[in-house]
Order: sequence, then structure tokens, then C-alpha cells
Amino acid sequence: MKLNLNNPVVFFDLETTGINITTDRIVELCYIKVYPNGNEESKSMRINPEMHIPESSSAIHGIYDEDVADCPTFKQVARELANTIKGCDFAGFNSNRFDVPMLVEEFLRAGIDIDIRKRKFIDVQNIYHKLERRTLSAAYKFYCGKDLENAHSALADTRATYEVLMAQLDHYPEDLKNDVAFLSDFSRMTDNVDFAGRMVYDENRNVVFNFGKYKGKKVTDVLRTDPGYYSWILQGDFARNTKQILTQIRLDMNKA
Repeated sequence: MKLNLNNPVVFFDLETTGINITTDRIVELCYIKVYPNGNEESKSMRINPEMHIPESSSAIHGIYDEDVADCPTFKQVARELANTIKGCDFAGFNSNRFDVPMLVEEFLRAGIDIDIRKRKFIDVQNIYHKLERRTLSAAYKFYCGKDLENAHSALADTRATYEVLMAQLDHYPEDLKNDVAFLSDFSRMTDNVDFAGRMVYDENRNVVFNFGKYKGKKVTDVLRTDPGYYSWILQGDFARNTKQILTQIRLDMNKA
């Protein structure tokens, strides 16, 4: 099956120094850019994270400090990458929860404020978990009938994710539509306001906190009754994107 696209879709996967969005860094990025006419372009790049890659992470993806010592930093490739993904929708495996917020954080750290909030985001893992609940390797075996070689290699995982989505569309013709907007909505577990999901929309489209003592409370109400909470978040170990959006909400409140 061929994806029905209005905009290019970038399937991508990251290998990183760890799973903390605010403190860890990208060490490998691979993408497959699929155009509405079906044409594809792909690229895989190693990134110098400018920090030690923990042995526990290297044991998973096989990338060590010496492998990326002479590679460019993210800041050095950020502008070219931003131009590549401009106007594109996005797809990945566990991407809504990890890869997208990690990528946005790296861009902000590099001084590039890419606004992709209006793009569509397809998380193939969420589709899989809603319909079958397995891992990428199991999904690849189940949907594509093949063993996933070199699992945790960014290129292998990215290609597998692309193939799994194609197979999912064939496998669930009554549940899925070949439409990026539908797939983006279907694969969303929460309606995030920030990419890390610290703030979400409730059923009335109010922005509420999604963590901590104010979970489920309207952000504007909390900022009014406990202004120190804003300072605590800005000084805490939260993603730059989270702090940026919270600041914008606070500024909009002051204008009203």
C-alpha cells in the first residue's frame, strides 16, 4: 500500500546517550523522507553528543565515544536538518513520547526554534499497542513476516517502522484510514500541549498540567493561585519546549 499524503512525511529514529530529554543527547539520527508522489530520500548521520555515552546505552545501540569523536555536533547540522524537515509531517516508533520532544529539545539547545506544533505526528508504536500491544521486532515479524536484523540500529528501526505502517494499513482496512491526519489522531495517546506531555488538553480543550500535585488542574488557574510554581518549573529539570510554552501561556494571561 502507498501512503496517501498531502505533505512529505519524515520517518525518523534517534539513538541517544540516554532517555532523559533534558540532559541526554542524540548520537545517531536516521530519516526516510517520503514524498506525496511516493519518492523517498533517506539519510543516516552520527552526531557527536559532546558528552560521554554511558556504557549501558552503548550496549543497546552499539555506538561508543570513539565512534562519534570526529562527527559533527547537532548544532553543526541543525540548520540543514531544519530545512529538510520544514513543512513535513512526522512518523516514528514511540516518537510522540520520546523522539519528537528529544529532537525539539536539541533544536532549541542549538538556538533554532522550529515550530512544528501544527504538523501531524504518527506514532506507529501507539497504533500497534492499541491494536496488538507488542515491540517493534514483534510488530515487524507479525505484520511483515520478517525478522528485524540489527534492531536498535537507527537505520534498521526506521526502515522497519515505515514498512510496519504500510502493513498496518493493509491489515486493518476497517480500522485505519490511509490519511495522515487520521493516523496522527489515532496514534495519539494524549493531546499534548508541549512535546514532553507535561501539559495536555482536557475534554473541554483547557490546558491542564499532566504531572505532579496539580495534575488535571488548569494551568492558568495554577499560575494565578501559585505563581511560584512557574518559577519552580523554569528552574527545574524540564524540557526547554515545556518552559517555552508555559512562559507563552503566562504572557498571554498578562495580556488578557
